[in-house]
Amino acid sequence: MTWIKTIPYAEATGKLKKLYDRVKGPNDNVDNIMMAHSLRPHTMEAHMAVYKRVLHHTANTLDKSFLEAIGVYVSILNKCEYCVEHHYAGMARLIGDEDRAMEIRAALEISVPKKAFDKKHSMMLKYARYLTRSPSELTEHIINKMRDLGVTDGEILEVNQVTAYFCYANRTVLGLGIHTDGDIIGLSPGNSDDTDDWNHK
Repeated sequence: MTWIKTIPYAEATGKLKKLYDRVKGPNDNVDNIMMAHSLRPHTMEAHMAVYKRVLHHTANTLDKSFLEAIGVYVSILNKCEYCVEHHYAGMARLIGDEDRAMEIRAALEISVPKKAFDKKHSMMLKYARYLTRSPSELTEHIINKMRDLGVTDGEILEVNQVTAYFCYANRTVLGLGIHTDGDIIGLSPGNSDDTDDWNHK
């Protein structure tokens, strides 16, 4: 599951058990990325709080499937197969069109978003690529280019935060050797109205 010790659901007690109960999916399944935090439950709590608010919050105005596409792209750029597979499945479920989802994934895998997205969304993905690969090279120029295409400053912030979250998640996975064995791929918190509802469905 990981390169470090983890505590399975059946052996969890106290705060860890309470957190597992909040994040678990069907049959008491806990995603390996969450179980990787089991020796320091407070970091799991922080991880889920950021994840739920950045990716699954009703105050976001960008479509959730596009936010998931950003996550897939960042994870491809970071070569994090775990997050690619989880969030591609989530994106595909939200889109509800497997052909469209495959078209998006193919474009992102060759790093040519314009093959699957319009200029506005392609520019947001270009920003995500810079922020992932070479953040120190970003200038206000790309912010202005997004604005010129109709991206609001609030939406720019959403792209920024989703990109930053996935860089964090990718490094958590890659740095601890987390894999998908035993995971149920593509589950996500279903209740976007309640930031404290972390159940994966």
